[in-house]
Amino acid sequence: MARRGLRWRFPSWMLAWRNFKRNTVRSALAALGIVIGVVAIASLGMVGAAIQYSTTENLGSLTNQVTVTSGTDNPNDGLTETDVRDLEQVAVDEIVVPQKSNATTLEGNGTERRVRVVGVTRASALYSATESAATEGESPDRLRSGALVTPQLASDLDLELGDPVVYDGATYRIRGIVEAEGFGGGQTLVLPVSALSEQEYYDTVTVVAPNGDAAEAYADRVEASLNAREDVVTVTTNEDIRENIETFTRTLNLALLGIGSISLVVASVAILNVMLMSTIERRGEIGVLRAVGVRRSEVLRMILSEATVIGLIGGSVGALLSLGVGLGINELLFGRPSLVFAWDSARYLVYGFGFGALASLLSGVYPAWKAANDPPVEALRG
Repeated sequence: MARRGLRWRFPSWMLAWRNFKRNTVRSALAALGIVIGVVAIASLGMVGAAIQYSTTENLGSLTNQVTVTSGTDNPNDGLTETDVRDLEQVAVDEIVVPQKSNATTLEGNGTERRVRVVGVTRASALYSATESAATEGESPDRLRSGALVTPQLASDLDLELGDPVVYDGATYRIRGIVEAEGFGGGQTLVLPVSALSEQEYYDTVTVVAPNGDAAEAYADRVEASLNAREDVVTVTTNEDIRENIETFTRTLNLALLGIGSISLVVASVAILNVMLMSTIERRGEIGVLRAVGVRRSEVLRMILSEATVIGLIGGSVGALLSLGVGLGINELLFGRPSLVFAWDSARYLVYGFGFGALASLLSGVYPAWKAANDPPVEALRG
Protein backbone atom coordinates (compact mmCIF):
# COMPACT_ATOMS: atom_id res chain seq x y z
CA MET A 1 0.00 0.00 0.00
CA ALA A 2 2.81 2.40 0.89
CA ARG A 3 4.56 1.79 -2.42
CA ARG A 4 1.29 2.20 -4.35
CA GLY A 5 0.73 5.47 -2.46
CA LEU A 6 4.16 6.72 -3.54
CA ARG A 7 3.41 5.86 -7.15
CA TRP A 8 0.15 7.78 -6.90
CA ARG A 9 1.74 10.81 -5.27
CA PHE A 10 4.99 10.90 -7.30
CA PRO A 11 4.34 9.15 -10.63
CA SER A 12 7.00 11.12 -12.50
CA TRP A 13 9.70 10.18 -10.01
CA MET A 14 8.66 6.52 -9.94
CA LEU A 15 8.77 6.36 -13.75
CA ALA A 16 12.13 8.13 -13.72
CA TRP A 17 13.54 5.55 -11.31
CA ARG A 18 12.13 2.71 -13.40
CA ASN A 19 13.74 4.09 -16.55
CA PHE A 20 17.03 4.61 -14.71
CA LYS A 21 17.09 0.92 -13.79
CA ARG A 22 15.96 -0.11 -17.27
CA ASN A 23 19.17 1.33 -18.79
CA THR A 24 21.44 0.85 -15.82
CA VAL A 25 24.79 0.89 -17.64
CA ARG A 26 24.01 3.94 -19.74
CA SER A 27 22.52 5.83 -16.81
CA ALA A 28 25.41 4.85 -14.53
CA LEU A 29 27.95 6.15 -17.05
CA ALA A 30 26.06 9.43 -17.26
CA ALA A 31 25.98 9.63 -13.45
CA LEU A 32 29.72 8.88 -13.39
CA GLY A 33 30.32 12.07 -15.33
CA ILE A 34 28.46 13.99 -12.63
CA VAL A 35 30.48 12.18 -9.95
CA ILE A 36 33.74 13.26 -11.58
CA GLY A 37 32.51 16.83 -11.96
CA VAL A 38 31.35 17.08 -8.36
CA VAL A 39 34.60 15.59 -7.05
CA ALA A 40 36.60 18.03 -9.19
CA ILE A 41 34.67 21.09 -7.99
CA ALA A 42 34.42 20.09 -4.33
CA SER A 43 37.98 18.76 -4.01
CA LEU A 44 39.61 21.73 -5.74
CA GLY A 45 37.45 24.07 -3.68
CA MET A 46 38.52 22.37 -0.46
CA VAL A 47 42.17 22.54 -1.54
CA GLY A 48 41.76 26.28 -2.00
CA ALA A 49 40.03 26.55 1.38
CA ALA A 50 42.90 24.62 2.99
CA ILE A 51 45.45 27.00 1.42
CA GLN A 52 43.49 29.99 2.68
CA TYR A 53 43.15 28.48 6.15
CA SER A 54 46.88 27.76 6.28
CA THR A 55 47.66 31.34 5.28
CA THR A 56 45.30 32.79 7.87
CA GLU A 57 46.63 30.41 10.52
CA ASN A 58 50.23 31.41 9.86
CA LEU A 59 49.59 35.14 9.61
CA GLY A 60 46.73 35.50 12.07
CA SER A 61 49.00 36.00 15.07
CA LEU A 62 51.33 38.36 13.21
CA THR A 63 49.01 41.27 12.53
CA ASN A 64 50.52 43.03 15.54
CA GLN A 65 53.87 43.47 13.77
CA VAL A 66 55.09 46.44 11.74
CA THR A 67 58.15 46.24 9.50
CA VAL A 68 60.14 49.42 8.86
CA THR A 69 62.86 49.68 6.20
CA SER A 70 64.77 52.49 4.53
CA GLY A 71 62.57 54.71 2.35
CA THR A 72 63.14 55.92 -1.19
CA ASP A 73 64.22 59.39 0.01
CA ASN A 74 66.56 58.10 2.71
CA PRO A 75 70.15 59.07 1.76
CA ASN A 76 71.60 56.07 3.61
CA ASP A 77 71.78 52.40 2.67
CA GLY A 78 69.75 51.44 5.70
CA LEU A 79 68.35 52.76 8.96
CA THR A 80 70.63 54.71 11.28
CA GLU A 81 70.71 54.92 15.06
CA THR A 82 68.90 58.24 14.70
CA ASP A 83 66.14 56.57 12.69
CA VAL A 84 65.79 53.90 15.37
CA ARG A 85 65.55 56.53 18.12
CA ASP A 86 62.88 58.36 16.13
CA LEU A 87 60.92 55.11 15.83
CA GLU A 88 61.27 54.52 19.57
CA GLN A 89 60.00 58.02 20.34
CA VAL A 90 56.85 57.36 18.31
CA ALA A 91 56.21 54.12 20.23
CA VAL A 92 53.75 54.01 23.11
CA ASP A 93 53.39 50.38 24.22
CA GLU A 94 55.18 48.97 21.17
CA ILE A 95 58.51 47.13 21.30
CA VAL A 96 61.03 48.39 18.73
CA VAL A 97 63.56 45.75 17.62
CA PRO A 98 66.27 46.93 15.19
CA GLN A 99 67.98 44.18 13.21
CA LYS A 100 71.07 43.69 11.13
CA SER A 101 71.45 40.71 8.83
CA ASN A 102 74.14 38.89 6.92
CA ALA A 103 74.92 35.40 5.67
CA THR A 104 77.58 32.85 6.56
CA THR A 105 78.44 29.18 6.19
CA LEU A 106 78.27 26.83 9.17
CA GLU A 107 79.59 23.28 9.39
CA GLY A 108 78.28 20.39 11.41
CA ASN A 109 77.11 16.79 11.21
CA GLY A 110 79.40 16.27 8.21
CA THR A 111 77.69 18.93 6.13
CA GLU A 112 77.71 22.66 5.39
CA ARG A 113 74.81 25.06 5.38
CA ARG A 114 74.53 28.59 4.10
CA VAL A 115 72.61 30.34 6.85
CA ARG A 116 71.05 33.72 7.47
CA VAL A 117 72.59 35.63 10.37
CA VAL A 118 70.38 38.08 12.25
CA GLY A 119 71.66 40.48 14.89
CA VAL A 120 69.04 41.66 17.38
CA THR A 121 68.79 43.34 20.74
CA ARG A 122 65.51 42.01 22.16
CA ALA A 123 65.36 38.42 20.96
CA SER A 124 62.27 37.41 22.93
CA ALA A 125 60.10 39.85 20.97
CA LEU A 126 60.76 38.01 17.69
CA TYR A 127 61.80 34.51 18.72
CA SER A 128 60.26 32.06 21.17
CA ALA A 129 61.70 28.89 22.66
CA THR A 130 60.31 25.70 21.16
CA GLU A 131 57.74 23.65 23.08
CA SER A 132 60.41 21.58 24.85
CA ALA A 133 61.94 24.73 26.32
CA ALA A 134 63.28 22.81 29.32
CA THR A 135 65.73 20.99 27.06
CA GLU A 136 66.10 23.58 24.31
CA GLY A 137 67.07 26.66 26.27
CA GLU A 138 65.59 30.12 26.24
CA SER A 139 64.98 33.20 24.14
CA PRO A 140 66.33 36.02 26.35
CA ASP A 141 64.75 39.45 26.45
CA ARG A 142 68.12 41.14 26.00
CA LEU A 143 70.49 39.09 23.85
CA ARG A 144 73.98 40.24 24.87
CA SER A 145 75.88 36.96 24.56
CA GLY A 146 75.52 33.52 23.09
CA ALA A 147 73.54 32.46 20.03
CA LEU A 148 70.10 31.19 19.11
CA VAL A 149 69.36 28.78 16.26
CA THR A 150 66.16 27.68 14.58
CA PRO A 151 65.01 24.04 14.84
CA GLN A 152 65.73 23.35 11.16
CA LEU A 153 69.31 24.55 11.46
CA ALA A 154 69.83 22.65 14.72
CA SER A 155 68.53 19.47 13.09
CA ASP A 156 70.58 19.79 9.90
CA LEU A 157 73.86 20.48 11.69
CA ASP A 158 73.13 18.36 14.78
CA LEU A 159 73.51 21.36 17.09
CA GLU A 160 72.66 21.22 20.79
CA LEU A 161 72.67 23.63 23.72
CA GLY A 162 76.18 24.72 24.60
CA ASP A 163 77.66 23.84 21.21
CA PRO A 164 79.96 26.52 19.76
CA VAL A 165 79.32 28.33 16.49
CA VAL A 166 81.83 30.63 14.86
CA TYR A 167 80.92 33.86 13.09
CA ASP A 168 83.42 36.41 11.84
CA GLY A 169 86.19 34.87 13.92
CA ALA A 170 84.24 34.99 17.20
CA THR A 171 82.82 31.96 19.01
CA TYR A 172 79.30 31.92 20.43
CA ARG A 173 77.68 29.21 22.55
CA ILE A 174 74.15 28.12 21.68
CA ARG A 175 71.80 29.08 24.48
CA GLY A 176 68.47 28.42 22.82
CA ILE A 177 66.67 26.66 19.96
CA VAL A 178 63.92 29.04 18.96
CA GLU A 179 61.16 29.57 16.44
CA ALA A 180 60.59 32.84 14.62
CA GLU A 181 57.41 34.74 15.47
CA GLY A 182 56.57 35.34 11.82
CA PHE A 183 58.74 35.31 8.75
CA GLY A 184 62.44 34.56 8.83
CA GLY A 185 62.60 31.00 10.11
CA GLY A 186 64.43 28.32 8.15
CA GLN A 187 68.21 28.28 8.42
CA THR A 188 68.73 31.19 10.82
CA LEU A 189 71.44 32.01 13.35
CA VAL A 190 70.49 34.75 15.82
CA LEU A 191 73.32 36.70 17.46
CA PRO A 192 73.67 39.85 19.58
CA VAL A 193 73.52 42.92 17.36
CA SER A 194 77.09 43.73 18.44
CA ALA A 195 78.27 40.67 16.48
CA LEU A 196 77.44 42.56 13.28
CA SER A 197 79.04 45.82 14.38
CA GLU A 198 80.97 46.06 11.11
CA GLN A 199 77.65 46.89 9.42
CA GLU A 200 76.92 50.57 9.84
CA TYR A 201 73.18 50.48 9.18
CA TYR A 202 70.22 48.43 10.33
CA ASP A 203 68.48 46.52 7.55
CA THR A 204 65.10 46.32 9.24
CA VAL A 205 63.28 47.44 12.33
CA THR A 206 60.44 45.21 13.49
CA VAL A 207 57.92 46.80 15.82
CA VAL A 208 55.76 44.50 17.94
CA ALA A 209 52.49 46.08 19.09
CA PRO A 210 49.98 44.75 21.65
CA ASN A 211 47.44 44.02 18.92
CA GLY A 212 46.58 44.63 15.28
CA ASP A 213 44.81 47.94 15.90
CA ALA A 214 47.80 49.26 17.82
CA ALA A 215 50.09 48.19 14.98
CA GLU A 216 48.00 50.11 12.45
CA ALA A 217 47.95 53.16 14.73
CA TYR A 218 51.73 52.98 15.13
CA ALA A 219 52.22 52.78 11.37
CA ASP A 220 50.05 55.89 10.95
CA ARG A 221 52.09 57.77 13.58
CA VAL A 222 55.34 56.86 11.84
CA GLU A 223 54.00 58.08 8.51
CA ALA A 224 52.90 61.36 10.07
CA SER A 225 56.10 61.90 12.05
CA LEU A 226 58.97 60.60 9.93
CA ASN A 227 57.47 60.79 6.44
CA ALA A 228 55.77 64.16 6.70
CA ARG A 229 57.94 65.66 3.94
CA GLU A 230 59.93 62.80 2.45
CA ASP A 231 59.70 59.02 2.38
CA VAL A 232 62.47 58.49 4.93
CA VAL A 233 61.16 55.05 5.87
CA THR A 234 58.90 52.44 4.31
CA VAL A 235 56.29 51.09 6.70
CA THR A 236 54.57 47.75 6.10
CA THR A 237 52.06 46.05 8.37
CA ASN A 238 51.45 42.33 8.30
CA GLU A 239 47.74 43.10 8.02
CA ASP A 240 48.47 44.52 4.56
CA ILE A 241 50.41 41.39 3.67
CA ARG A 242 47.63 39.15 4.94
CA GLU A 243 44.99 41.02 2.95
CA ASN A 244 47.07 40.70 -0.22
CA ILE A 245 47.61 36.98 0.34
CA GLU A 246 43.93 36.39 1.10
CA THR A 247 42.97 38.23 -2.10
CA PHE A 248 45.36 35.99 -4.01
CA THR A 249 44.02 32.81 -2.42
CA ARG A 250 40.43 33.83 -3.20
CA THR A 251 41.40 34.40 -6.83
CA LEU A 252 43.20 31.05 -6.86
CA ASN A 253 40.11 29.39 -5.42
CA LEU A 254 37.91 30.82 -8.17
CA ALA A 255 40.38 29.61 -10.78
CA LEU A 256 40.35 26.11 -9.29
CA LEU A 257 36.55 26.08 -9.27
CA GLY A 258 36.56 27.19 -12.90
CA ILE A 259 38.81 24.28 -13.81
CA GLY A 260 36.58 21.85 -11.93
CA SER A 261 33.44 23.18 -13.59
CA ILE A 262 34.79 22.18 -17.01
CA SER A 263 34.30 18.53 -16.09
CA LEU A 264 30.68 19.26 -15.20
CA VAL A 265 30.14 20.82 -18.62
CA VAL A 266 31.48 17.64 -20.21
CA ALA A 267 29.21 15.56 -17.96
CA SER A 268 26.23 17.71 -18.98
CA VAL A 269 26.87 16.95 -22.64
CA ALA A 270 26.99 13.23 -21.82
CA ILE A 271 23.66 13.43 -19.98
CA LEU A 272 22.13 15.38 -22.86
CA ASN A 273 23.19 12.60 -25.20
CA VAL A 274 21.82 9.89 -22.89
CA MET A 275 18.48 11.64 -22.50
CA LEU A 276 18.13 12.22 -26.24
CA MET A 277 18.85 8.55 -26.95
CA SER A 278 16.39 7.52 -24.23
CA THR A 279 13.57 9.68 -25.62
CA ILE A 280 14.20 8.43 -29.16
CA GLU A 281 14.09 4.79 -28.03
CA ARG A 282 10.90 5.43 -26.04
CA ARG A 283 9.22 7.56 -28.69
CA GLY A 284 6.46 5.01 -29.17
CA GLU A 285 5.90 4.68 -25.42
CA ILE A 286 5.65 8.45 -25.05
CA GLY A 287 3.25 8.54 -28.03
CA VAL A 288 0.95 6.04 -26.27
CA LEU A 289 1.02 8.13 -23.09
CA ARG A 290 0.10 11.23 -25.06
CA ALA A 291 -2.65 9.34 -26.93
CA VAL A 292 -4.33 8.21 -23.70
CA GLY A 293 -4.48 11.74 -22.35
CA VAL A 294 -1.16 12.38 -20.61
CA ARG A 295 -0.48 16.10 -20.86
CA ARG A 296 2.67 17.66 -22.28
CA SER A 297 3.57 19.06 -18.88
CA GLU A 298 3.49 15.55 -17.39
CA VAL A 299 5.78 14.18 -20.12
CA LEU A 300 8.07 17.16 -19.58
CA ARG A 301 8.10 16.51 -15.84
CA MET A 302 8.83 12.80 -16.35
CA ILE A 303 11.89 13.41 -18.57
CA LEU A 304 13.21 16.16 -16.31
CA SER A 305 12.75 13.84 -13.33
CA GLU A 306 14.92 11.23 -15.05
CA ALA A 307 17.67 13.78 -15.62
CA THR A 308 17.38 14.96 -12.01
CA VAL A 309 17.63 11.39 -10.69
CA ILE A 310 20.91 10.98 -12.56
CA GLY A 311 22.14 14.27 -11.10
CA LEU A 312 21.09 13.44 -7.55
CA ILE A 313 22.73 10.01 -7.63
CA GLY A 314 25.91 11.34 -9.20
CA GLY A 315 25.97 14.35 -6.90
CA SER A 316 25.50 12.24 -3.76
CA VAL A 317 28.27 9.80 -4.68
CA GLY A 318 30.54 12.68 -5.71
CA ALA A 319 29.93 14.54 -2.45
CA LEU A 320 30.76 11.44 -0.39
CA LEU A 321 33.98 10.87 -2.33
CA SER A 322 34.86 14.55 -1.99
CA LEU A 323 34.30 14.32 1.76
CA GLY A 324 36.91 11.55 1.87
CA VAL A 325 39.31 13.69 -0.16
CA GLY A 326 38.73 16.64 2.18
CA LEU A 327 39.38 14.52 5.26
CA GLY A 328 42.65 13.34 3.72
CA ILE A 329 43.75 16.87 2.74
CA ASN A 330 43.15 18.32 6.20
CA GLU A 331 44.77 15.33 7.91
CA LEU A 332 47.84 15.62 5.68
CA LEU A 333 48.25 19.40 5.97
CA PHE A 334 47.07 20.14 9.49
CA GLY A 335 46.55 16.81 11.27
CA ARG A 336 42.94 17.89 11.87
CA PRO A 337 40.56 16.07 9.50
CA SER A 338 37.56 17.58 11.29
CA LEU A 339 38.35 20.92 9.60
CA VAL A 340 36.53 19.58 6.55
CA PHE A 341 33.26 20.14 8.44
CA ALA A 342 33.96 23.85 8.89
CA TRP A 343 31.69 25.87 6.61
CA ASP A 344 34.59 27.42 4.65
CA SER A 345 35.47 23.91 3.48
CA ALA A 346 32.15 22.05 3.71
CA ARG A 347 30.34 24.58 1.53
CA TYR A 348 32.17 23.22 -1.51
CA LEU A 349 30.49 19.86 -0.91
CA VAL A 350 27.16 21.68 -1.07
CA TYR A 351 28.25 23.67 -4.13
CA GLY A 352 29.46 20.56 -5.93
CA PHE A 353 26.29 18.62 -5.19
CA GLY A 354 24.08 21.56 -6.17
CA PHE A 355 25.95 22.29 -9.39
CA GLY A 356 25.88 18.60 -10.32
CA ALA A 357 22.12 18.32 -9.82
CA LEU A 358 21.50 21.62 -11.64
CA ALA A 359 23.73 20.68 -14.58
CA SER A 360 21.92 17.37 -14.93
CA LEU A 361 18.51 19.07 -14.79
CA LEU A 362 19.48 21.63 -17.43
CA SER A 363 20.82 18.86 -19.67
CA GLY A 364 17.39 17.27 -19.65
CA VAL A 365 15.50 20.42 -20.70
CA TYR A 366 15.91 20.02 -24.47
CA PRO A 367 15.18 16.25 -24.59
CA ALA A 368 12.13 16.82 -22.35
CA TRP A 369 10.85 19.67 -24.51
CA LYS A 370 11.42 17.63 -27.66
CA ALA A 371 9.56 14.59 -26.26
CA ALA A 372 6.68 16.66 -24.86
CA ASN A 373 6.10 18.47 -28.16
CA ASP A 374 6.35 15.42 -30.42
CA PRO A 375 2.89 14.91 -32.07
CA PRO A 376 1.31 11.70 -30.67
CA VAL A 377 0.48 10.35 -34.13
CA GLU A 378 4.04 10.84 -35.36
CA ALA A 379 5.40 9.33 -32.16
CA LEU A 380 3.20 6.21 -32.54
CA ARG A 381 4.48 5.70 -36.07
CA GLY A 382 8.03 5.61 -34.66
